Amino acid sequence: MQPKVVMKFCPDYLADVETSLREGLAEWGGMGTFVKPGQRVLLKVNLLMKKRPEDAVTTHPTVVEAVVRLVQEAGGLPIIGDSPGGPYTVGALQKIYTISGLREVAERTGAILNEDVGQTTIQYPEGKLVKSLTVTNCVLKADVVIPLSKLKTHGMMTFTGAVKILFGVIPGLLKAEYHLKMFKISDFADLLVDIAAWVNPALSIMDGIVGMEGDGPSAGRPRDIGALILSTDPFALDVVAADLIGLKSEKVPTLMAGRARGLTSRLDEVDLKGDARSLWRIQNFEIPTAVSTNFLDMMPLPRSVKNFVLNRVRPRPVFEHETCVGCKDCVNNCPPKAITMDENQRPVVNFEACIRCFCCHELCPHKAITLFKPWIGRKLMK
Repeated sequence: MQPKVVMKFCPDYLADVETSLREGLAEWGGMGTFVKPGQRVLLKVNLLMKKRPEDAVTTHPTVVEAVVRLVQEAGGLPIIGDSPGGPYTVGALQKIYTISGLREVAERTGAILNEDVGQTTIQYPEGKLVKSLTVTNCVLKADVVIPLSKLKTHGMMTFTGAVKILFGVIPGLLKAEYHLKMFKISDFADLLVDIAAWVNPALSIMDGIVGMEGDGPSAGRPRDIGALILSTDPFALDVVAADLIGLKSEKVPTLMAGRARGLTSRLDEVDLKGDARSLWRIQNFEIPTAVSTNFLDMMPLPRSVKNFVLNRVRPRPVFEHETCVGCKDCVNNCPPKAITMDENQRPVVNFEACIRCFCCHELCPHKAITLFKPWIGRKLMK
C-alpha cells in the first residue's frame, strides 16, 4: 500500500491552522489514531538556534500550539523539545524557547518544555552506517514521537524536512562528531536514514506555511508557501514537499539514500490526499546546489590530488568580517576545528581541514557567513 501524504492549503499563520490540521488528520481517523490517553508525546520541533518565528528558521509557534491542542484533546501529554545546534544545556534551551515563541505556547496550553538534557547511548544493530546512537533522553522517554519540521533548504543536504529534522535527537555538540565521521554527503545521508528508521515517528507534520529558500537552514530568505503537510512516512512527506518547491527527489541525498533501501523516493509512490495541488503555484524557488564528489572515489588518484580537486569544485564558507562580531560560535561548533581567530578576533578557515559541513554557516547568529559556489562545481551539477 502506498504511503499517504496529506496537503492542506494554509495561506498564513492567521488562518485557522488547527482546523486545517484536524481536517488533514481525518484521513487517518484523527489524532486519536496516533495518541492514546496518558501517553507522553514528544513534539520534536526544529529549534536550530535563537531565532524569532518570523525568521522562518524554527517551527512556527502557531503550528506547534495547534498540534499541542490536538494531542491534549486525544488525552496525550505534549512535551515540546529538540536538541539545537551548539551546547545542549538548560540555559541554552530556555533562551531558544523564549525567542522562538514556544515558551508562550507552553504558558497558554500547559504543554511541557523539555529541560532534560541527559543522553543515552543505545545499540542499533539494524543500522547500515552506525550500530549505536547517542540520543537525547527526551526521545527515549516518549511514548509517541511527532516531528514538526520546517520546509527549508540546506547548504549541505540541499533540503531539510521530515527526515533531516530527526538529526535533532542527537544531543548538542555530539552532532559535530557525527559530521566529522560522516563528512561525505552520501555517508551523512545514510546516517540520517538510520536515525529516522530508529526513531520511527508515528506521524510527521511539516510547517510549510512560510519556508526558507536560498542559503538555508538559517541564512536564507523566508518564502511564502502556504502548506501544511502530514504523513506517517517522513520520506513520502519529503518527496511531496520537495516536489512542491520544484526540487527533484534525485537532488535530495536523504531520499536517494532511502531509495537504496527500498524506501519511498518518488512522487508516483505516494497516495496524495488533501487540497488540490493547483492551489500552490510556487515558482523560482531558490535551491542551493550540493556538489557530489563520489566520482573522485572511483579514480586512482593520490589523496593530495583529490583534495586539490575537491577544494575547487565544492562550495566553501566565506566570512564577512565587517558583519562578524567575533562571537566564536563558528570556532566552537566546527567539527574538524578548521576555524581559528586571527589577531583581530575574526575567523579564518583552513580549507584543507574544512569538511564542508557548513555548521559555521548554519549556526552563525549574525549571518556573517555566505557560501561561495565555484563555477566549475555549478557546471558539474547542471
